[in-house]
Amino acid sequence: MARALARGGMEGAHVISIETAREVLTPKRFEIIDCLRDGDPVESVKSLAERLDRDHGQVSRDLSILAEHGIIEYDTDGRAKQPKLAPEHLVVEPLA
Repeated sequence: MARALARGGMEGAHVISIETAREVLTPKRFEIIDCLRDGDPVESVKSLAERLDRDHGQVSRDLSILAEHGIIEYDTDGRAKQPKLAPEHLVVEPLA
């Protein structure tokens, strides 16, 4: 599916299954995605947690799951990890 999207002009698409989307894309993780998508760079996991008014550990765990599935990635500078969206487009496979 990713190749077909690329041929259609949608470069940088990351495709996940509907099952993965149901498991991974929780409302709290969508908040993280929306925050990262808003355009203001996030300096660290801690600053993201503060922006979302959430516990640092919970945000870190959610980011780890999103990273496992290729939805976010980190830029590192020493010990600081700066989360950012990995794909330009996230596509969920159709049901059928």
